[in-house]
Amino acid sequence: MKPLRRWCIAVVVMLCAGPAFADADTFAFLQKPGPLAVGLKVVENTDVSRPWGASGHRPLQTLVWYPAERNRAAAMTVGAYAALADTETDFRSPDPGHNKWRTQLKAMASTPLWARRDAPMAAGKYPVVIYAPSDSSVAWENADLCEYLASHGYVVIASPSMGVSTRDMTDDIEGINSQAKDIAFLITYAASLPDTDTSQLAVASWSWGGLASVFAAARDPRIKALASMDGSMRYFPALVQQAGDVHPERIRIPLLFFTSAFPNWLEDVELDTDDPPASRVGPSVLNAWMHGDLYTVNMLGMSHGEFGAMMQRRKNAERFADDQIADYGREDANTSHAWVARYVLVFLDATLKHDASAATFMKKTPFENGVPKHFMAVSFRAAAASP
Repeated sequence: MKPLRRWCIAVVVMLCAGPAFADADTFAFLQKPGPLAVGLKVVENTDVSRPWGASGHRPLQTLVWYPAERNRAAAMTVGAYAALADTETDFRSPDPGHNKWRTQLKAMASTPLWARRDAPMAAGKYPVVIYAPSDSSVAWENADLCEYLASHGYVVIASPSMGVSTRDMTDDIEGINSQAKDIAFLITYAASLPDTDTSQLAVASWSWGGLASVFAAARDPRIKALASMDGSMRYFPALVQQAGDVHPERIRIPLLFFTSAFPNWLEDVELDTDDPPASRVGPSVLNAWMHGDLYTVNMLGMSHGEFGAMMQRRKNAERFADDQIADYGREDANTSHAWVARYVLVFLDATLKHDASAATFMKKTPFENGVPKHFMAVSFRAAAASP
């Protein structure tokens, strides 16, 4: 596996209805659901403007989480999400034999989440969040986070991370552009839904998806905010330069950026000293983010992979220890993940719902917001005045 993929590929925000008394060696999503029930629709979209394979068009298995009416339908399980990978690129011919997620998540297949498939929509129109997954990952890698946001009044839409014409993402400009175009496609699709307010729209992402979200935001004025969990634009700035039309210094929307404890390259060191790949050499995207508000949240005990809930669900204690930070254990990782979800929600409330109390929350210290000590550090840089 390529070095980039070893830490860029990911799978699911840790926001599940797992019991608080879960075994210390397992992942549990610790946030509670919001006031709304959650529905899930799986839509077999096709982008007819882009070819796929020998004679087809780009398949985009689209997941839509939305506020729903209360109902008694069975909740989605980890196994039910894993089964969706059977038909990611061929809607008519399921291929469970090549679906690695069925095997990797087998031990937690019966774990319930919150969403109920095809539940009736709740009345009203809601802000939209496009979720951009990590390198080659599934649309539901952070299903817990997507459900959590939907329970608080958002429509969340995602599709898999894929290359131009391959199921696996390619770690180059063409690959990033393909995911950025997927984001644009999903925004247009969102406008066709009866319960969306696309005038208030953000992109949330993890890892490689963060890089694609910057490309999309530079080109699409419909995007009003970005929330990135350890996005790859921080670690591969040269790819941003190579795009030609992506200029972070010109983007005028707020960015919430979470960093992991490892790798943790600082913005004032713009060149690695260990002969890095060319894609890692370039000016810092975060330093250049001068005309939009920037919230930087350093998660002191989180590794890169701990931002993905489904990734965490497939880790036993031994695998967890492989990228453990200092003595932050599994329970600490679950706590950190829960606070990431909380800050994403509040940031979206402040930027898309224009909630004054949420804006105040974002300016407070973690201690003032109830975060345990030694879990996060937050900094804020206001957008510079326009010339």
